[in-house]
Amino acid sequence: MTQEAVEGSRKGLLLIHTGAGKGKTTAALGTALRAAGNGMRVLVLQFLKGSWHYGEAEAAAALNALPGFSFELRKLGRGFVKVGGAEADPEDLRMVEEGWAQAEEEILRGDWDLIVLDEILYVISYKMLDPERVAEVMRRKPEMLHLILTGRNAHPLLMELADTVTEMREVKHAYQKGILAQRGIEY
Repeated sequence: MTQEAVEGSRKGLLLIHTGAGKGKTTAALGTALRAAGNGMRVLVLQFLKGSWHYGEAEAAAALNALPGFSFELRKLGRGFVKVGGAEADPEDLRMVEEGWAQAEEEILRGDWDLIVLDEILYVISYKMLDPERVAEVMRRKPEMLHLILTGRNAHPLLMELADTVTEMREVKHAYQKGILAQRGIEY
C-alpha cells in the first residue's frame, strides 16, 4: 500500500465500550492518555459522575497542567441517578440536556482530536437522551475526530454506526466476595 493510500484510509474513529463488566471508562481513559501522549487534544465529558473525589479527575488536571498536553475532563452530572421504575429526577434531566448541548457543541466545533462521552450509554438506556440525537451528531462529526462512548446497554443504532465495539463481560468481581471498592482501582 502506498503512503498516499495509507493516509487516505485514516479517519476519526467511533468506538464504543459497553457491557456489564468492569473497565469501560478505564479503557476509554487509557486510550485518551495514549492520545494525549501523542500530542492529541483530548476532552473527556462525564455524564453521570458527580462532585465526589476520584483519581481520574486529579490525574487529568495534573496532566493538563503540563506544557504540551491538552487533556481536559469535565463532570456534567451530580452522581448516580435513580432508575428501575422511578421517575427521573428533573434536575438530572436538566443536567443531561445541558451536558448533551455542551457535548454536541464540542464535537461539532472541531477543536479536539479525541472526545470521550463517558457514561452516555447509561443516559441513553435510562431514556434520558434519545439515541437518534447522538447518532445524528456522530454522523456530522468532523472527519478526523475520534469519539469514544462508554456505558452499559449500547443502543443498536449507535453500535451500527461505530467502527469498533468492545463488550466488557464480568467473569469474576471482588464485590462478590464482599470486598469494597478500592481507591486507585475503582475510583
